[in-house]
Amino acid sequence: MSKLPINLNDLLRQRTVESERIEYKTGWNPDAITRTVCAFANDFENLGGGYVVIGQDCDGNGQPVFPPIGLVSSQLDKIQRELLAACQLIQPPYFPVLSVEQVEGRTLIVLWAPGGQTRPYKAPEAVTANKKTWRYYIRRYSSTVEAKGDTERELMNLAAKVPFDDRYNQDARLDDLPKPGIQAFLQEIESELAADAPLLSIEALARQMNLAGGPTESPWPKNVGLLFFNEHPDRFFPGLQIDVVWFPEGASGDRFEEKTFKGPLARMTREALNYIQRNFLIETVVKHADRAEVTRIWNFPYAAIEEALVNAVYHRSYEEREPIEVRISHDELVIISYPGPDRSIRLEELRTGRAVSRRYRNRRIGEFLKELDLTEGRSTGIPKILKVMAANGSSAPVFETDDERLSFVVRLPSHPALRADLATTEQVTEQVTEQVHRLLTTMRGDMSRQDLLDALGMTHREHFRSAYLKPALDAGWVEMTLPDKPNSSKQRYRLTSIGQRWLKAHPGNSIR
Repeated sequence: MSKLPINLNDLLRQRTVESERIEYKTGWNPDAITRTVCAFANDFENLGGGYVVIGQDCDGNGQPVFPPIGLVSSQLDKIQRELLAACQLIQPPYFPVLSVEQVEGRTLIVLWAPGGQTRPYKAPEAVTANKKTWRYYIRRYSSTVEAKGDTERELMNLAAKVPFDDRYNQDARLDDLPKPGIQAFLQEIESELAADAPLLSIEALARQMNLAGGPTESPWPKNVGLLFFNEHPDRFFPGLQIDVVWFPEGASGDRFEEKTFKGPLARMTREALNYIQRNFLIETVVKHADRAEVTRIWNFPYAAIEEALVNAVYHRSYEEREPIEVRISHDELVIISYPGPDRSIRLEELRTGRAVSRRYRNRRIGEFLKELDLTEGRSTGIPKILKVMAANGSSAPVFETDDERLSFVVRLPSHPALRADLATTEQVTEQVTEQVHRLLTTMRGDMSRQDLLDALGMTHREHFRSAYLKPALDAGWVEMTLPDKPNSSKQRYRLTSIGQRWLKAHPGNSIR
């Protein structure tokens, strides 16, 4: 039975090269493996620990070789006994999760070593030596090295505080971790643990995923588990929400519309992103006389918004009671989170995309966001925002913080060519014919042409096409779900973001 919270084949094939989080060992080497387990437990870079794969050989570039060399079955009990003895020598004692796995018919042992609760840890240079010397070990890129001098002192300072998302929450119970949500997550990331989860108690499952800990008689969920899987995490973390605020007259105007998103962290983030994409993003197609290819531009490119908002979710403090706020106007989209970036990051480095932080405030949250493909980590967010905005032809984004680093603001300017388009939905009533008006108010989600005819009570298909559907398509109120296959039998029609905003701008209609 696999005890890993991830799929081993994905671990080997997608994260192929040895790195800070994975090390391959051809065979059982107690000295080297114990030192590496100690290094992962210290989790110096706050990356969530790592994995040691025993029985997996690799080439000179650190890439695993398939099929792996594997381990002989008679070795397994001996390795586990010696590992237990070696981990007892780590000070304080630390025991990774051990799982026996099968890859292409070969047997491997995988040690999952998450960042420890009681770091710093030190391990003997040689576990078999009669006279042992203990050292502190950390990971540097793909190597395990001894922490010396300033690095050792920094490790001591880091150890003074377990990251908030990895702490036990003694105000909650294991029942506050709904098992169905955890199982759905395991299925989404295609973890091998998904098949075993229904057979496990919530305590066993939460402990295997490092979502809970503490003594057997009184286990506690960790904050990260409550953030991702509790249906109402704001009960434990006040201010855990994303507020999306629309200013139709600009931030200085008297009118605004606000929508609040709450719930488990990943779902809340996705729902907020979907809402923004559906209601506030506008695309236009620019045709060129000198070439067949067209240029597509957006008022705000979705990839930049996604990166900025997910970064805010990743890096905000969950000890703060302030929500993440997204403020949208015709001119810009602004994302505000609290607190600001680490003081080691200089503002000029942020502006140019050269800022690199290895002090992640929420290492466990980062792990889950990476598994869900919501973030890459590795300080790639700001460079990606810069790149996407430039590719869209937009002005450069602006990154702001204050001297005390109390907040972080990301400003995404609207594309100049589309800056006024959000306003047009409140000014074009006279441009909408009675027929188009009827069509827009009839539409509910994705509808086929026959669905629309039935909803309108019409039978004359050509009149419907020429007087209703074509004008709405040409004006950008309605779009095809399959624009490249206009005559497909699976073609459906839906409101564009402009069409949705027109409905909301008129009494008696609402965004659908």
